[in-house]
Amino acid sequence: MTDLGRIGWPPAPMRAERVVLRESEARDRAAFIELLASPEVHTYLGGPRRREDLERELPGVPERWPGSFVVELGGAMIGQILLRRAPEHSRPAAAGKVDLGYMFLPRAWGSGCAAEACAAALDWFDGVLPGEPVVLHTQTANVASMRLAAKLGFTEVERFHAWDAEQWLGLRAPLTPPE
Repeated sequence: MTDLGRIGWPPAPMRAERVVLRESEARDRAAFIELLASPEVHTYLGGPRRREDLERELPGVPERWPGSFVVELGGAMIGQILLRRAPEHSRPAAAGKVDLGYMFLPRAWGSGCAAEACAAALDWFDGVLPGEPVVLHTQTANVASMRLAAKLGFTEVERFHAWDAEQWLGLRAPLTPPE
């Protein structure tokens, strides 16, 4: 369960230098299908979903819930950022903390857009829930995601084996809330 819904969701679209973070819209459906069906995107995420299943199952306005941001560049969706409360049955270091997740279409990889968008989402989060730590999970084999985690200020809490691969759990310490 996330408490992001209690903070007046959705927020107004957020503009960073090149990208916009916003709630999903019907025009994003095709990009969501591309994102969720991409073998490249899901190399470290358990594999892609079948396009046919996505076409049938995805609602007209996909992923519209508190904590889910569409990342837009030049008027088109290039990725998704997720901020959601980790379940209590998660790894002890993550349980109950907000977890940052992200997926970007391969055409956006290497452009710095993921770092820019994630930094904007974390800045927003720090403003609405100050003092809250954030965790991030990734496979150690996902070198690009490991670099992004370091750039965003996450430090290693633990490594563990799950889903037939070594996993990395990082923590971004909370900013001190204003008094």
